[in-house]
Amino acid sequence: MNVKPYAERIRIRGLVQGVGFRPTVWNFANHCKLLGAVWNDAEGVLIDAIGCKSAIDRLIDLITQQPPPLSKIDAVERQPLALLDRPAYTRFEIIESRGGEIRTGIVPDAATCDACLQDIHQPHNRRYHYPFTNCTHCGPRLSIVRAIPYDRATTSMAVFQQCKACLAEYRDPADRRFHAQPNACPACGPRVWLEDVAGKALHEGSDKEPLELAAKLLRSGAILAIKGIGGVHLACDAGNEQAVATLRSRKRRYHKAFALMATDLAMIRRYAKVSDQEEALLKSSAAPIVILRQGGDETLAPAIAPGQRSLGFMLPYTPLHHLLMGRLARPIVLTSGNLSDEPQVISNNAAHDRLSAIADYWLLHDREIVNRLDDSVVRVMDGDARILRRARGYAPAPITLPDEFRGTPPILALGGELKNTFCLMKDNQAILSQHMGDLENGATIKEYHRSLELYGQLFQHDPAVVVVDYHPNYLSTQWGQQMAEERKIHLESVQHHHAHIVGCMAEHGRGLDQADVLGVALDGLGMGEDGALWGGEFLRVNYREFQRLGYFKPTAMLGGAKAMHEPWRNTLAHLLSEFAWDRLSHDYGELEIVRFLNSKPIANLQQMFERGLNSPLASSCGRLFDAVAAAIGICREQASHEGQAAIEMEALIGHEFLEGQETGYGYRMEWIGGQCVLGWQPLWHALLKDLRRDVASGVIAARFHLGMIQAVTETALQLCRQQRLNTVVLSGGVFQNRILLEGVSHKLREQGLTLMSPRVLPANDGGLSLGQAVVAAARQLNRIA
Repeated sequence: MNVKPYAERIRIRGLVQGVGFRPTVWNFANHCKLLGAVWNDAEGVLIDAIGCKSAIDRLIDLITQQPPPLSKIDAVERQPLALLDRPAYTRFEIIESRGGEIRTGIVPDAATCDACLQDIHQPHNRRYHYPFTNCTHCGPRLSIVRAIPYDRATTSMAVFQQCKACLAEYRDPADRRFHAQPNACPACGPRVWLEDVAGKALHEGSDKEPLELAAKLLRSGAILAIKGIGGVHLACDAGNEQAVATLRSRKRRYHKAFALMATDLAMIRRYAKVSDQEEALLKSSAAPIVILRQGGDETLAPAIAPGQRSLGFMLPYTPLHHLLMGRLARPIVLTSGNLSDEPQVISNNAAHDRLSAIADYWLLHDREIVNRLDDSVVRVMDGDARILRRARGYAPAPITLPDEFRGTPPILALGGELKNTFCLMKDNQAILSQHMGDLENGATIKEYHRSLELYGQLFQHDPAVVVVDYHPNYLSTQWGQQMAEERKIHLESVQHHHAHIVGCMAEHGRGLDQADVLGVALDGLGMGEDGALWGGEFLRVNYREFQRLGYFKPTAMLGGAKAMHEPWRNTLAHLLSEFAWDRLSHDYGELEIVRFLNSKPIANLQQMFERGLNSPLASSCGRLFDAVAAAIGICREQASHEGQAAIEMEALIGHEFLEGQETGYGYRMEWIGGQCVLGWQPLWHALLKDLRRDVASGVIAARFHLGMIQAVTETALQLCRQQRLNTVVLSGGVFQNRILLEGVSHKLREQGLTLMSPRVLPANDGGLSLGQAVVAAARQLNRIA
């Protein structure tokens, strides 16, 4: 019986380019004995399929059930293809990409797959020891792309003409390197070399290959600049204390922990504890830095992570790193190639220019890095992987929002000042940029503007709305205001903590018109509706608006911005807000912290406090953490990086200080005037008494954390009852504290409340731009309706 031919055009949306999607479809279509074609265009992948309907149904099942490893299908749309519209297909084929309006995504860079690892370790393979081996399942993506559709001509691999053997792979749909845009081999692809400070190659005329020489230099204590997939790193032997100390000094990074790279999991376990969940993260295609608990039979240089109980480890994620680490017996420091607070360098010239006073040798290659990608950072907390920095391996994978956001006009949200990201949004798709860094740095600002322009071109995104933070002094706010004025487009301002909470709601797929939530936003600083500085907030939130229900008692930031870098100023401000200084000095004058504060110009500081001179009030949770840390001797005089005092105070706390403690063990808070304003006078009374009794710093830190957990939990519960809310959203950089996040989450769940906290975007300001975009989208949709 003859079956009447049937035809469909099938649209596949999502991350479906540069991941081997077309050859996968080609193989499945031939298996199903279909005619037709598959091709890339600006919206994703299109398929013409001709045959019996059951075979086309089978094709769709295979595609959705067995997609390529790096792909992500968001939607499959099917429509009949009329007889007159069908091209005269005689087989199933892969055809050239077509243009149009850009709606598809770019896949993040992916760690080397197992098949490519086998290639570089097989002596008879033509890619044996080749540092740039890749296929459609792994290798560079965002780091090399200039435009989409994602084809070789639109990447930095365009300058490398493929040899006959590579071209045959590239053209063969049955080969895993079919249309692998970075495909190359030693005969036709990028090359690596090792230079000294004068730029002279060290391996000319030598049988020693560059990676073997590099490993030898690392073992000898040298500092190397190593060009990777998304930037240049600085590396040294992590077991060599002198080398690590030298790197700290030269880089001017005096306290912040260094990231580490190990050969394999067995090497990591010599120094850290690794759970099954953490192992899966380390071995994932994203290959992030994973924050692990210290613990093993061996130790590394103490200067790796001063004042901490954790280590940040990653596994090799490119063939170059695999080949280098295979020659080393212990981990290396692998930190961003920059001076402290500057963006990571990405070019060979910049590596020499900017790192000449840091590195001893340069391991470089000639594949251009188009887009800088820092290493992503992840920590497992409260049972979930939490992204602390979203960059290589994760960006720019889109975040799909609830269907109610379809119809959203193009929106550009510019983020905050610190840990900046920006966000492009249209319909229900949000594209969050990779980590940009702190916009206080001139070089970062330049990179920020370059990336904004590039993303606009990559995604053909012409914003109708630009979104900024309330704070008028943020450079991102000023740039957004200028852009809106010059382009005559709508400007939307979104309050800092509203954006924090909404970003988390959007990540969790909460519907546009679902009931309000209680948002608990704890961070350093954000401008409030009243023009004051906020940072310890309890808010009633929906996507469009919020109401402030409670907050931490505002306390002066003595010296303004200096209080963010000199924690003792926060200690003094908190003590002055709760006690008469003369009486405090009389009662506790023997305490080290009181003697220290009296060594400062106390009379002038008191006048500043009393008159509000350069001492703005802030309800900041972060500054409270700084104040307590300084009181017990942590980072008292100076904090060299954001969150340092809080991180080191958390590290003081052992499990023995937390488990099995009675409810009253933690320091108490108080509600001031019967309102939900949290005051800390009971905390300071108890803390000073503990200092007088020489209670261990770890115990004081534990009591502070437990008191904070109790205070936040009780306030949230009271407000949920008053407001009849059943969902609590926790966000803000302070919730990157594992003890606080887990403690608050556990207690609120015990009371039957639904909890949400960030996972795929950072709780810190790295997730701010998504929240800004979503608030603006909700408001625009409301206006349209």
